[in-house]
Amino acid sequence: QKTHLKSICLQYHMYLLLNSHFFFLLKNKTGLTIFFLCAYIPKTEADHCKWTEVLKDLEQIKTSKDIDVSLYTANTDEDVKCQEPIMRCFFLEMNVILHECNIKNCSKTQDVYNILKNGNASFKNELSSTTSKKCKECEEYEEKSFTEFIHNFVKVIQKECK
Repeated sequence: QKTHLKSICLQYHMYLLLNSHFFFLLKNKTGLTIFFLCAYIPKTEADHCKWTEVLKDLEQIKTSKDIDVSLYTANTDEDVKCQEPIMRCFFLEMNVILHECNIKNCSKTQDVYNILKNGNASFKNELSSTTSKKCKECEEYEEKSFTEFIHNFVKVIQKECK
């Protein structure tokens, strides 16, 4: 019972100390500035690129010798307004890679699956109609090798993360 009483006393003293300092800080401009900066910093740190995990998995599969397919590959210098349809195209083609991996039982199947899972979770449900009318369909891009596809995919994601 003594320990419990000491704990309550300590908590009460901490409450008084924090209460007095906190409200004192909020009464002046410097305190308010510090308060808002501290409230904002965790948000900016958590606001990292949503494609980071996809990039890591792309690095894992790019050297795979098991995957030998031609894929529709968007150019890295496409219009910025077409970024979302380009990303969708890359993820659609990742389904082809997953299918190829399932057939050949390749060693990177889990990494390919992770790319699809993480990528598809990052998209909105529908494209805006103005964006999709101006941009190419996936099948309009040139078919390129797996290596070129991964290289362009990484470049597009890196551009998106800047």
